[in-house]
Amino acid sequence: MIIFSKRKMNALLWNWSLTGLFLLSILADGVMGSDEMDLFNNFSGTNVFQKQDDGADVLMVGLTLVQTAAAEGAVCLDGSVPGYHLYRGYGSGANNWIIQLQGGAWCDSIEDCQNRKRSRVGSSTLMETPIEFKGILSNKAAENPDFYNWNKAVVRYCDGASFSGDSENKTEQLQFRGKRIFLAVMEDLIAKGMCHAKQALLNGCSSGGLAAILRCDDFSSLFPHTTKVKCMSDAGFFLDAVDISGARSIRRMYSGVVNTQGLQNTLPRTCTSHLDPTSCFFPQNIINQVKTPLFILNSAFDSWQIENSIAPPSADPSGSWHNCSSSFKCNTSQMQFLEGFRMSMLDALKTFSMSSKNGMYISSRWAHCLAGRKDTWSPGNSQPGEDTGMAVAVGDWYFERAF
Repeated sequence: MIIFSKRKMNALLWNWSLTGLFLLSILADGVMGSDEMDLFNNFSGTNVFQKQDDGADVLMVGLTLVQTAAAEGAVCLDGSVPGYHLYRGYGSGANNWIIQLQGGAWCDSIEDCQNRKRSRVGSSTLMETPIEFKGILSNKAAENPDFYNWNKAVVRYCDGASFSGDSENKTEQLQFRGKRIFLAVMEDLIAKGMCHAKQALLNGCSSGGLAAILRCDDFSSLFPHTTKVKCMSDAGFFLDAVDISGARSIRRMYSGVVNTQGLQNTLPRTCTSHLDPTSCFFPQNIINQVKTPLFILNSAFDSWQIENSIAPPSADPSGSWHNCSSSFKCNTSQMQFLEGFRMSMLDALKTFSMSSKNGMYISSRWAHCLAGRKDTWSPGNSQPGEDTGMAVAVGDWYFERAF
């Protein structure tokens, strides 16, 4: 596990311990019963209630649709209006805001986007509601000490390109309007009080973590200079890596995303002025141009990247990597390959880490997305080899606390 903070940026310790490796189970979505539905109450335009989950209360937050977004062309793949889940802050957090951009991979072809628009990540008509707020979205001080009483909004992902597209395919009846969705939802939240924010944090998980990088400066521009604005990418640092067959599986997929949605017109010009558009969809080529303070929260053994970028089925027809990529049961040679991936990630972050405004926490867990889960975010759930829990590390960076 590696932690970089504003005050430790010039003392880089590239260490790693196998004791830090930890297999994390995937948590299944809860299902509401009729009794829980009866607990609903209307709260600032969003339904909010506490759900009993194995004896513990879990915050459940309903869906708000942005009906005015249609007039701005800010719509999901299928043309439906976008949505978000809002929980109101209180007390000392009443004027502080966390915005989380939801993840859910990408669509890299017309056929793929057509399939996607018939799902909850392509149409708001199919989005489940309510959803659980855990980890950095929790309203419990013990689980989320720095942000528990902040306003929190989860922006639903329904464009298939990390909130970055601004085009359409009329023939196929597909709307690629991710960037407009982001701006339309922000406009709606500003009208609901975010304009008074004293502190704000944009974050996202997975493809939403990539979006948090791409939209970070756009988010910052919404606020006056007196507002403390920072961004965090959770499991969004996808590497332009070589897979076990020697090919570049994720680059091939990203090229499909960029070309299908015409992202060459919306990706950062500071990057596209000297690199091809596909390269500019990779965080390693854009993070050093982000002006707003940015935190990278990632695993050096990101389970999604291992399974889909390092050892996807297309690169492993014999299935020799299946146990390693699916459950991190790797042999010595496989671990050596993954060690090379880890070093590539650290090398790609070196320049970024030298900026005093930035921060990073690179874990050695086999995991994907860390901040939105109680079992990884809660300060009491640090693992062997982790001197500081990630919730504490992010809080220290955001509030610029000495440690």
